[in-house]
Amino acid sequence: MSGGGGAEEEANLEFTPTWVVAAVCTVIVAISLAAERFLHYGGKFLKNKNQKPLYEALQKIKEELMLLGFISLLLTVSQNGITKICVPPSVTRHMLPCSLDEKDKVTVEHLQGQDRFHFELFFSLPRRLLAETPGTETHALTKSGFCANNKVPLLSVEALHHLHIFIFVLAVVHVTFSVLTVVFGGARIRQWKHWEDSIAKQNYETDQVLKRKVVDVQQHDFIKGRFSGFGKDSAIVGWLKSFFKQFYGSVTKSDYVTLRHGFIMTHCKANPKFNFHKYMIRALEDDFKQVVGISWYLWVFVVIFLLLNINGWHTYFWIAFVPFLLLLAVGTKLEHVITQLAHEVAEKHAAIEGELVVQPSDDHFWFHRPHFVLFLIHFILFQNAFEIAFFFWIWVTYGFDSCIMGQVRYIVPRLIIGVFIQVLCSYSTLPLYAIVTQMGTHFKAAIFREHVQVRLAGWAQDAKKKKGLKADCQPGEGSSHAVAGIQLGSVFQKRASSSEDGASVPKVEGPAE
Repeated sequence: MSGGGGAEEEANLEFTPTWVVAAVCTVIVAISLAAERFLHYGGKFLKNKNQKPLYEALQKIKEELMLLGFISLLLTVSQNGITKICVPPSVTRHMLPCSLDEKDKVTVEHLQGQDRFHFELFFSLPRRLLAETPGTETHALTKSGFCANNKVPLLSVEALHHLHIFIFVLAVVHVTFSVLTVVFGGARIRQWKHWEDSIAKQNYETDQVLKRKVVDVQQHDFIKGRFSGFGKDSAIVGWLKSFFKQFYGSVTKSDYVTLRHGFIMTHCKANPKFNFHKYMIRALEDDFKQVVGISWYLWVFVVIFLLLNINGWHTYFWIAFVPFLLLLAVGTKLEHVITQLAHEVAEKHAAIEGELVVQPSDDHFWFHRPHFVLFLIHFILFQNAFEIAFFFWIWVTYGFDSCIMGQVRYIVPRLIIGVFIQVLCSYSTLPLYAIVTQMGTHFKAAIFREHVQVRLAGWAQDAKKKKGLKADCQPGEGSSHAVAGIQLGSVFQKRASSSEDGASVPKVEGPAE
C-alpha cells in the first residue's frame, strides 16, 4: 500500500538485500548447530561416565526441544490462516485478561507519544482506504491485517507471536527449574554419603551381624525423634510434628541408618554391605528423566490456566497456592511415613534384639503407590515454573505496569511463594522423596547395575523364545529354566522399562552392587 508519505508495505524476500538474508541465516544456523553439538557432546560425556539415567534425561530434553520446534513451525505456517479468520466484535469482548477501558487508555497513551503526523495518519488511514475502489478495498483491508464487513481478526499477528514466545519461555524455565531442583537436592543427598561411609567402616562379618543384644525401643534415637509416647490418640500430634519437621532436619542420621537397615533386611538380607546411598542416587537420577519432561496433562493445565486468566479474577494469584499447598502436603506425608514406621515398631515391641528393623510397605503411601509422590512433585515443579515464566514473559513483553500483570499486592506474594517452593523442594522435599519412597513393598530397577539389567532383559527374551520353541515341539511341556526366566526377566523388563507404574521389580536377595 502506498499512500500518504511514509506508510509503506513491508518488503518481502524479493526486495530484501541478499547480504541481510545470508547474515541472518548464518547466525541462526550457527546458534542451532552450537546447541546441537553441545547436547551431543554432553550425551557422550554422560555415556562415558556410565550415567545412563542422566543421559536418558538429556534425551528427554532433546524430545522437548523437538516438540517446541514443531509447535513453532506449526504456529508459523498457520499464522496467515489464523489471522484471516474474522469474527464479529461481540465474540472478542468476553473473558478478557484486561478490561476494554484499559485498552482504550493504552491506545490513547500510545498515540500521545507519537508525533502529529503519525496521529493524523492513524485516523486518516481508514478514510483513504474507503476512498479507493470497492474491489481494492476488501483486498487492502484483509492484506493489512484488518477484516471487512465490521469484523475483527480472531487472533492478531502480534498476539500469535507473543503466544509463540510464551510457550518457548515456559518450556525453557521448566527444564531449568527442574535441573536446578535435582542438582541442589542431589547435592544435599550426597551429604549423606559420610553416613554410609561410617556404616561401611563397621564390621559386617556374618558372625557379628548375627550377634544379638536387647535394646529398649523407647531409648532408640529413631523412636525418640518420632514417637512422643501418646499412643494411638496422638494422630493429630503426629501429623503436626510431621508438618513442621519438613522445615528443619527433615532426615537425621538415625532416620537414615534405620531406614537403610530396614530396606536391606527386607530386600537384600544376604548382602549387609549393600551400598544403599549409591542405589538411592541412581534411583533419583532414573526418576529425573520424568520430572524434566512436559507431559500431555501438563499442557492441558496450561490451556486451563490461560482460559481462566480473566480480568478481575486474579487467577494467577490464587493458582500460585496450588503448588504451595501440594508441596506442604507432600512433605508432611513423607515425614509422616517415617513416623508411621516408628510407631509400628514402638507399638509392637517394648524391647528388641539386635538392630531396630522397620517394615517397608506400600500401605503407608497414597493409593498404595509410592510413585504417585513423583507425579505430584512433577506437577508442583511445572506449576511453579509456569508462574515464574508467566511473570517474566508479561514483564518483558508488556511491562511491569501491564493490566495482565495485576496489582503489586498480588505480584509480590506470587514471587515469594515461587521462591519458597523452589527452595523447600530442593532442600527438603526431594531428599525426603529419595529416601522415603524406598520404603515401599518393592525396590526399583536402579538396584541393579546397567549390565545386570541388560542381561536380565536378554534372559527374558531368550526364555520366551525357548519356551515358544519347546511348546511347538512338545505341547503341554516347558523348560523350567525358561519359565523362571520369564517370571523374573519379563516382570523386570516391564517394570524397568515403564517408570510410570513405579519401576519396581520382584524381590530378590543379594542384588549385585
